Amino acid sequence: MATNKVVDLRSDTVTKPSDAMRAAMAAAEVDDDVRSADPTARRFQEAMAAIMGKEAALFVPSGTMGNLVSVLAHCDVRGSEVILGDGSHIHLCENGGISTIGGVHPKTVRNNADGTMDIDRIVAAIRPPGGGLYYPTTRLICLENTHGNSGGKCLSVEYTDKVGEIAKSHGLKLHIDGARIFNASVALGVPVDRLVKAADSVSVCLSKGLGAPVGSVIVGSKAFIDKAKILRKTLGGGMRQVGVLCAAAHVAVRDTVGKLADDHRKAKALAEGLNKIEQFTVDSASVETNMVFMDIVDSRISSAKLCQVLGTHNVLANPRSPKSVRLVLHYQISDTDVQYAVTCFKKAVEELLKGSTEFEHLVDTTTKNSYGH
Repeated sequence: MATNKVVDLRSDTVTKPSDAMRAAMAAAEVDDDVRSADPTARRFQEAMAAIMGKEAALFVPSGTMGNLVSVLAHCDVRGSEVILGDGSHIHLCENGGISTIGGVHPKTVRNNADGTMDIDRIVAAIRPPGGGLYYPTTRLICLENTHGNSGGKCLSVEYTDKVGEIAKSHGLKLHIDGARIFNASVALGVPVDRLVKAADSVSVCLSKGLGAPVGSVIVGSKAFIDKAKILRKTLGGGMRQVGVLCAAAHVAVRDTVGKLADDHRKAKALAEGLNKIEQFTVDSASVETNMVFMDIVDSRISSAKLCQVLGTHNVLANPRSPKSVRLVLHYQISDTDVQYAVTCFKKAVEELLKGSTEFEHLVDTTTKNSYGH
């Protein structure tokens, strides 16, 4: 079953805009968005605010900027502290921006295997009042849903509500890095506005599973978005005729949310197929959304070499660690692609174990978080 098509499982960030997205971009009515004059951007932001159950929304170039703007809007006094997971994207994969740019101190709490942080640990991390002479001041709690480093696990509405109650009772704000919040909503069967009801702000990535070419949106109160718009400009994220991008994002939300359940189904199928290969193990029960974390149990095979050999068969994947690989499904991966990928994993194992001279030159390389969230 050969194919000329590249089956790209590196991330759901690799999707290409659909024909409908490209048509919407070409036809978009635009103006200067820095002056709040772009009509397509305004319509999209209003629609996203309504979908997320918040007062207002703001389009930003990336999820990293969305999270940074949100943290800085809530922690507008230098020396503020944010409580967040030690495996969270904000903490690990956003260049330490909250500290280097915002002067915000991260207080990490251990993430559990399901992406949660223990409630009692969150409470214990909140700085006591009156400690300003010695301690940073806690102002914000951040959650991530779905949780990327935990394999795309979903945080339940009950858990999110509980963290929201803690934040409110201590005079804190709650931000949700909702890079894949629609995946969580679909997997849990909970409307997305209900899932984030407890949050003061949410960042929503549009260019992952939803398939838009560029951008994220942040949502919250009107006062929060007013502050966020100034911060976006400060960080260089104020763009002009941004309706061209918002038009594609609007189509992505309209057309792709309904396909996310299929991505989850295909992720399960991929996990089950890989689990049948003796050299791999996948906890199929842990596959809740569109991510598959696969462990290599054969000491002769490294993730780096495996991914290099897979590339020769037009299957792209990235190592997660020396003995594990992260695979991400999206709507441009078909059932046939999943079957082909499983076949290629089998072939790659055979070739590596044969010690084929064609692959003897392959060497392990250091992976620098290249698996991309």
